Amino acid sequence: MNFIKNNLANAFTLGNLFSGCVGIVHLISGDYQTTAICIIISLVLDFFDGFIARAMNSSSNLGGQLDSLADMVSFGFLPGVAMMKMLEPFGNNLFGIELPLEIKYFGFLITLFSCLRLAIFNLDDDQKYYFKGLNTPSNTILIFGIYYLTQVPLPENLEFLFGENLTNIHFFPSLLFLILITILSSWLLISPIKMIAMKFKSKKLEDNYPKLALLIGGILILLIFKTVGIPLIIIYYILISLIFQKQLK
Repeated sequence: MNFIKNNLANAFTLGNLFSGCVGIVHLISGDYQTTAICIIISLVLDFFDGFIARAMNSSSNLGGQLDSLADMVSFGFLPGVAMMKMLEPFGNNLFGIELPLEIKYFGFLITLFSCLRLAIFNLDDDQKYYFKGLNTPSNTILIFGIYYLTQVPLPENLEFLFGENLTNIHFFPSLLFLILITILSSWLLISPIKMIAMKFKSKKLEDNYPKLALLIGGILILLIFKTVGIPLIIIYYILISLIFQKQLK
């Protein structure tokens, strides 16, 4: 029983890693639907491994290291591959300049900064009730959410925003947009900006205003924009975190 107690959380962490590996393989082959399912599974397992470790009082240095290593694949390498896939059609032409290397590899800047962010997080004892910089799962949702937008038609209920029939209309981001998103998300990963963590420091309502604002706003975005609004939730998350900077301690 002690073996199960001490290693159950680690099993969840390894499940997160396995799901991330499977998601990457399907992402490379263009199967974004399976990748989306794998990301959801990884997110759930990543949440519950820590929850189980605390509930069963089985937290350990090994578990902490495994968690970061698993996250590096599921929430570090995977978003880098997603950005690589979006940059792939542009070949090695950067605004009319022929580069010796294809532009798609620039997407792995996200992977490099995800690794740096996870290493910094492991050495920082302050991030108990908030994150310093954008956490890797949220960044993965942002990047894959943009990739998802390029694969599915925009929902018809958004016709009032664009004033036209959106049947079979997809989102095609420009090279400049993708480069800027890559640089911005890489910086956000290691930025000093405090971000909301869904950990409750107390039961006082005023202490949880940022989390409530995030929850309500996120639900409204999903109701209006459906699944294509997922990257908007991360943008909203960043904005709400900026608004409530002084309350994040």
